[in-house]
Amino acid sequence: MQVLIGGVIAAVLGFIGLIAWGSEFLTILKGGIPIILLLGGALAIYVGVDEMKDQMQEKKDLQKDQQQKQEELDKAKAELEKAKAEADKLKSEIKKSKKKE
Repeated sequence: MQVLIGGVIAAVLGFIGLIAWGSEFLTILKGGIPIILLLGGALAIYVGVDEMKDQMQEKKDLQKDQQQKQEELDKAKAELEKAKAEADKLKSEIKKSKKKE
């Protein structure tokens, strides 16, 4: 309840001050707007550059992951070919041993 009363008092004093010092307020506002725009623009540029860096890093990480997956796939294919060759070799040895018997 105290916060509500304090807020009402502050709003009333602010309104009275705005009426009493209206021209000074407008002068300050005129001088403050360019500064606010400059600071806001600088912040937007910083955030935009940071976002671009993050996107570029994500692309690099994605490419790296894809390359690792491709290497793993190639490795698995090579092992599969070795296993197939060994299986064919064992089949031929079994056929030879059956023919001898």
